[in-house]
Amino acid sequence: MTRIKNWLLLHKTTIMYGICLAILLFLLKWLELRYIIFDHSLEIYIGSIALIFTILGIWLALKLSKPKTKTIIVEKEVYLQKKDPFIPNESMISQLEISPRELEILHLIALGKSNQEIANTIFVSLSTVKTHNQNIFEKLEVKRRTQAIEKAKRLQLIP
Repeated sequence: MTRIKNWLLLHKTTIMYGICLAILLFLLKWLELRYIIFDHSLEIYIGSIALIFTILGIWLALKLSKPKTKTIIVEKEVYLQKKDPFIPNESMISQLEISPRELEILHLIALGKSNQEIANTIFVSLSTVKTHNQNIFEKLEVKRRTQAIEKAKRLQLIP
């Protein structure tokens, strides 16, 4: 302990000069900083406002782009009842006087086939398919293919 005290007493002036120089250097840097701030105060204010709005914009964009709802996937077993085999309503078919060929074309229409595809499937001409379509529309009293399918299913003509 005495050794440290002796060393401090010998170098007291050197330590004091060092501390004074450090304080002087700190004051000079502080004055230089103040001069820069006063000289360029407008740029500093504009820059700080731009920085604040940039941070605010990023925060707001992150807040608004977050999805409002969470998607939850639930896996569940679904049990389907076995349906009885389809039995066409023969009395309605005979009442509407729908031929087996028209019934076949009605079934192909329900499968979503075009007139040309139906013609290729049952090996007849396109005009024959159009004639059968027209007869089906008249017998079912509809104007469109979708109406014909819906009515045929309701009358149990097709599955």
